[in-house]
Amino acid sequence: MNRPNGTDLSCAKPCTEPQGTGQLRSRAPAREHLRCPRCSSPVRQSGPDLECEGCLSRYPIVAGVPILIDESESIFSISDFLQHRPTYFQQESKSRRVAKDVLPSISNNPRAKQNYATFLANLPRRVERRARVLIVGGGIAGEGSHELLTNPEIELVESDVSLAPRTTLVCDAHSVPFPDGYFDGVVAQAVLEHVLDPQRCVAEFHRVLAPDGLVYAETPFCLQVHGRQYDFTRYTRLGHRRLFRGFAEIGAGPCGGPGMALAWCCQYFLLSWLKSSWARNAARVFSRLGLFWLKYLDLILMDEPGALDAASGFYFLGRKSATVLSDRDLLRLYRGGE
Repeated sequence: MNRPNGTDLSCAKPCTEPQGTGQLRSRAPAREHLRCPRCSSPVRQSGPDLECEGCLSRYPIVAGVPILIDESESIFSISDFLQHRPTYFQQESKSRRVAKDVLPSISNNPRAKQNYATFLANLPRRVERRARVLIVGGGIAGEGSHELLTNPEIELVESDVSLAPRTTLVCDAHSVPFPDGYFDGVVAQAVLEHVLDPQRCVAEFHRVLAPDGLVYAETPFCLQVHGRQYDFTRYTRLGHRRLFRGFAEIGAGPCGGPGMALAWCCQYFLLSWLKSSWARNAARVFSRLGLFWLKYLDLILMDEPGALDAASGFYFLGRKSATVLSDRDLLRLYRGGE
């Protein structure tokens, strides 16, 4: 499972495009490169659907988006998308969406824009084609990703488990439907806390990356549950680094600091006392108006050693490696405040 990007992890309105078949979206991955998520064989057009050349599984195209879900392995089903049922995203009232747009956020990611710039600077360039980047949970643009999303030299595949505005492929991150070594970069921003098996997903990222390919990920540590039932995992800095032990580190550290973590904690403390929807919404408004300033303390705190033990989340940028970071070497990387 994967989810849309961003550090403001509240839900957004789902895409409401009408169902369509046949032609893929203009930004969708080329059909000849797609693979069956069950057996990894190529898929071909067969009437309005895609059909696997190996196991003969059929996959629909909804609103121009291929739905490559292996229902035997995924918590999502193809019928979810055929019937336009909400998956990760839930329908929200207009007033709540307006409030989110108008009120200050308690979330902040001061590192994302620079991290994306570093990602682009290190992304392998090919003479014969544009660089290929897979954005896992790319249905909505992630914070700081504008330079990547607008770069004409990059061929993007924006995958998700929701028919969100930018989704060009629906797939489960546990079974990425592409051949080995296809991509030059993979981005998973605010995604891995929402998958059932992060290690399997990272192994898939490693598999579909070229030998010199890059991975960029942001994952929370001190942050409360968001995304309702689709929220499973948190990582310390060393836990996050171990998750990417098959990659050589280019950069890593907090992407949200203790100030943001404190703001979230205070908001959820208030919500713990409340049951009615109007009272909980009032608490969210109060939290945004009264606690938003805490995130700005992270501009001072994030480079302090103690922030590594209290950060709201961590990022990792690395290059695919033939060697694996040992656990002994991992322990030597601790740089916390104790």
